[in-house]
Amino acid sequence: MNPSKNLRQSRILQIIKQNNIETQEELVDALKSFNMDVTQATVSRDIKELGILKVATGHGKQKYVPMSQSGEGASGRFMTIFIEAVISIESTDSFVIIKTLPGMAQAAAASLDSMHLEQIIGSIAGDDTIFAATRSDQAAIKLKAILLSISNIHSI
Repeated sequence: MNPSKNLRQSRILQIIKQNNIETQEELVDALKSFNMDVTQATVSRDIKELGILKVATGHGKQKYVPMSQSGEGASGRFMTIFIEAVISIESTDSFVIIKTLPGMAQAAAASLDSMHLEQIIGSIAGDDTIFAATRSDQAAIKLKAILLSISNIHSI
């Protein structure tokens, strides 16, 4: 990674930790205050590379948050996100459908991925729904049971 990219990405992490940044444009403007002339496309790539997620703030708004999948405490943060975001879990055939609070599916899916559950062969997240595919009906039933026990909710 070149030095300017490294510095820019460090600044991005610093900015989103210290401020409620809702849009990439706000992040571009914040970087300009550090005399960094960047485009929205560059910021978008940095967000993807850094694993930054957009989560609901609880006031009908969203903000970017850093989500490191390594290091001490990361799994605890992911579990908290999953527990707080999930509102229902259902299975059908070899699929598990996880409903979340609006705007939280991406963060909850990152949490789900960090669990490295053997039953999941792939997942897709939208705004408030995660679609997890398993190898069989039995794997879906087992996955649902695991996720229900983690989330502390009851199936509908």
